[in-house]
Amino acid sequence: MNRKQLSRQIIDTCLAMTRMGLNQGTAGNVSVRYQDGMLITPTGTPYEEMTEDSIVYVDNNGKHEDGKLPSSEWQFHLAVYEARPEMNVVVHNHALNCAAVSILGEKIPAIHYMIAVTGTDHIPCVPYATFGTHQLSDYVREGIKHSKAILLAHHGLITTEKTLDKALHIAQEVEVIAEWYLKLLATGKPIPTLNKEQMDIVLEKFKSYGSWVEEK
Repeated sequence: MNRKQLSRQIIDTCLAMTRMGLNQGTAGNVSVRYQDGMLITPTGTPYEEMTEDSIVYVDNNGKHEDGKLPSSEWQFHLAVYEARPEMNVVVHNHALNCAAVSILGEKIPAIHYMIAVTGTDHIPCVPYATFGTHQLSDYVREGIKHSKAILLAHHGLITTEKTLDKALHIAQEVEVIAEWYLKLLATGKPIPTLNKEQMDIVLEKFKSYGSWVEEK
């Protein structure tokens, strides 16, 4: 796709996040790998006001094009692309339930087999660091190596995939799982989880499961 088409896809993804209840206001950001860098949403701009010309190009060295300011989170987007060269997109939001679990600062264990959409058997939570800092991008770089979805402590969710549709799908699934997890925690009872052997079977099945089939 050309730049204009990719920029339109980024905006459509942002609007879809809001429509799906996965984000609010100007929170969150979206990027797509492009040439020797990425295209990313601009800083502090309401999604409904964005145009294709609003989307910012940032190269792999962190230099952005003149006259535009990228999202303040641009560093951790580049960190994802560095850690996962097979992935092409990054979606970040402050989804209600994911953000709530992130405040607890703990991973979501294998409470349901759909956690396998992340490519692993749990949803990690990386430590807190101020948004837009090198420290946060370092935490993201490490965490995203092991899962297509990670929680950022006291912050929100990041997902990565090969396409925006898939990354958004993962974000929606993880938000549902986070809601289940909070409801289970509220019971005060021990939470049953699937064991490693059970999750390994699901992870293997997901290699040929619908939209999650890996593209060759």
